[in-house]
Amino acid sequence: MYTTLIDAPSLQRLIADRQPLALFDCSFDLFDASAGSRQYEEVHIPGARYAHLDSLLSEKSPEQPRASGGRHPLPSREAFALRMRELGLTRGTQVVVYDRQGANYCGRLWWMLQWCGHQAVAVLDGGLQAWQAAGLPTEAGPGPQPAQVPGDFEASPLPGAPVVGALDLRASVGSPRLTIIDARAPARYRGETEPLDPVAGHIPGALNRPFGDNLGPDGRFKSPELLHQEFSALLGHRDPAGVIHHCGSGVSAVPNVLAMAVAGWGITALFPGSWSEWCDTPGAVFARG
Repeated sequence: MYTTLIDAPSLQRLIADRQPLALFDCSFDLFDASAGSRQYEEVHIPGARYAHLDSLLSEKSPEQPRASGGRHPLPSREAFALRMRELGLTRGTQVVVYDRQGANYCGRLWWMLQWCGHQAVAVLDGGLQAWQAAGLPTEAGPGPQPAQVPGDFEASPLPGAPVVGALDLRASVGSPRLTIIDARAPARYRGETEPLDPVAGHIPGALNRPFGDNLGPDGRFKSPELLHQEFSALLGHRDPAGVIHHCGSGVSAVPNVLAMAVAGWGITALFPGSWSEWCDTPGAVFARG
């Protein structure tokens, strides 16, 4: 069972051995919501389905229950489980997710499945580029037909990945037991620019670790040893168990969650509403610099 990362040759072996496998392409562009589906139809790994950030991995309808706020609200765990059943996902299936954007978007599906208690989910290390660099086959077009028979996927009774809400976080800011890690670019963290949300800045006391810092020059995640060293340097004396990750809308923070898991700390907490929800939280405080 792969639970964090899988490399391209290992994925190819799973496919060749006809192991139970669900493969998802999560490519996306925050500034062009149709770009990812176009990229998918141009080229994808054979058998992969497309997972759209807005329609599958978020709940954009205000009339439906949501598990978070922000620009990409989480659907309820039950609603998400239903969506995955409709795609044919079964509880015993190994899931592999990938994108073209440095695990920025596929990490969301990895985290959501972990959140629902499905541990057998891994990110393709290096994404589509690593698959192509290995000379492995691709295809074009709309991808697999809709599932004829629903799967039996269910969310576990308790979340399999820790979540922190805006009000709980607001009440805890400044606690020595809490360490907030902000995955946004340094200029956004410092409040020098804000292209997406109504307020610039960061949560007071948050540390900055841009999500791209987890990748090496080849686009793959750094070694567990190097990731452990870098996060240890960032945290200093702080307890890794008290880490809460966030970004702009709960998407690009996930590579930091994944990197800490790869480094040996397990799945640390996520504030899924992130900065976009924090901006709308009454009594929330802001910092710059």
